[in-house]
Amino acid sequence: MSLGHACVDVYQGAVAALVPFFVAERAYTYAAASGIVLAASLLSSVVQPLFGALTDRWAMPWLLPLSALTAGIGVAASGIGGSYTLTLAAVALSGIGVAAHHPEAARAARVAAGGGNTAMGWFALGGNVGFALAPLLVAGVVAVGGLRASPLLVVPAVLGAVLCAAAVRTTRARGLVAAAAGGTGTDDWPSFLRLSGAVVCRSIVFVGLSAFVPLYVRERTGDGNLAGTVALCVLYAGGATGTVAGGRLADRYGRLAVVRWSYALTVLAVAGVVLAPGATVYPFVALASAGLYVPFSLQVTLGQDFLPRRVGTASGVTLGLTVSIGGLAAPVLGAVADATSLRAALVPLVVLPALGRLVLCGLREPAPAGEAVSADRPPRRRPRAASG
Repeated sequence: MSLGHACVDVYQGAVAALVPFFVAERAYTYAAASGIVLAASLLSSVVQPLFGALTDRWAMPWLLPLSALTAGIGVAASGIGGSYTLTLAAVALSGIGVAAHHPEAARAARVAAGGGNTAMGWFALGGNVGFALAPLLVAGVVAVGGLRASPLLVVPAVLGAVLCAAAVRTTRARGLVAAAAGGTGTDDWPSFLRLSGAVVCRSIVFVGLSAFVPLYVRERTGDGNLAGTVALCVLYAGGATGTVAGGRLADRYGRLAVVRWSYALTVLAVAGVVLAPGATVYPFVALASAGLYVPFSLQVTLGQDFLPRRVGTASGVTLGLTVSIGGLAAPVLGAVADATSLRAALVPLVVLPALGRLVLCGLREPAPAGEAVSADRPPRRRPRAASG
């Protein structure tokens, strides 16, 4: 499941990684380029709650390989031809594939993980690795063959479809099943909505940095597209350690405590990205990566535990919808950059994690949802973490 997640989330990272090439080859403005990020996010934002609600009613394991292929075909088609409209349609198709994948994948992964924070951290790590590899993959394909070589980017999708199909067969063979819709427990909607508000703040910061850090670092250092690609890799690569570390820290200190400290760290890190001169921006990009990735899987399991009767919906929102919503802010940031400067466009990203930290004040640790069930044994109980 983690490897399949990596193959799918390559296509979330690939859209942002393609932006500098669209600007260079097609002379798009910052606003037009950020519109591509919007197209990948908009339909994903609209349909993700639908997929979450559907997976709360029916198990849809067949959706996992199909969604992987859809995500890959969209990005692969985005570089064909020069039509801006067709490019938007292609990345929108990819966004739908990504949206379809996450609710069912998060449910299936937590079943296989037995509900543990660290195990879910490994699942989330897969997606973060996909993000981190996306700039290298795009650079290796597009930098050599131009945008017309984009059909080669479908390869991870084919691999992801095979891996997801294999994971589905394995979980069935081991007798692992997901809880029926309308499981036990009481849904805490006020707490879930507050958590979602904080994740939206994180989403806007993450998508804003993903879209504009390559251009910003290239402008600040004067080292061309390579400098931008390196910065984007640094931003994504933090997930390799941050996500797993988040699970381990949560087992010791509690999920909410770790999430709150991560948001506070992000405020300082993004301020450093905006203000640091020249190449000194790279350590702050790495620090921002840690602050953004450490709480990633924890927010997914918190959402599932706040809505134990609607695990699919909670997964779709915390893992997918709120990530996609960040793309809706990208055109606004792009318009600000066109009217003023990239630095001015990044300044609001300093405030948003502080707002997210404020929203998290007062939340209490929820009881673990008991959806991980084996056909031949009762669900494993986890100790309740401290409220932080």
